[in-house]
Amino acid sequence: MRFFILVSAFVLISTSAYADLAVVKDHFKTVINQTPYYTKVCKDVPVSGDKTGDALTGAIIGGIIGNNVTKNVDNGGAVGALLGGIIGHKNSKATGGVKRECYNEQHFKESVDRVYDYSTVTFVHEGRSYTLSFTK
Repeated sequence: MRFFILVSAFVLISTSAYADLAVVKDHFKTVINQTPYYTKVCKDVPVSGDKTGDALTGAIIGGIIGNNVTKNVDNGGAVGALLGGIIGHKNSKATGGVKRECYNEQHFKESVDRVYDYSTVTFVHEGRSYTLSFTK
């Protein structure tokens, strides 16, 4: 029984002696987590009242018709293109003003977390201090 008490006392004394010489420290890092989410964004955008595209389409169609209908007449295609351009411009539904456009826009919800990175143990051996890094 005395031997058991003596050994236990020795273990306690030596453990506490080394515990004063070794220091374990955990190191943490900050991580920013981003979670995407979408919002619908609508805004008014100006629209030009340009009728050029409709006039050009009319001129092309009029020129083709003019060439086919007036095969023996000089400049039949040109006259058809001119008339088609005028009709295309006149019948164009293009109007200037404002148009409502909507689209989905991506945003991020951020959360900041402190997470474990690594640990260090610092100890003294034969009068010199050592630090070792490790991961739990």
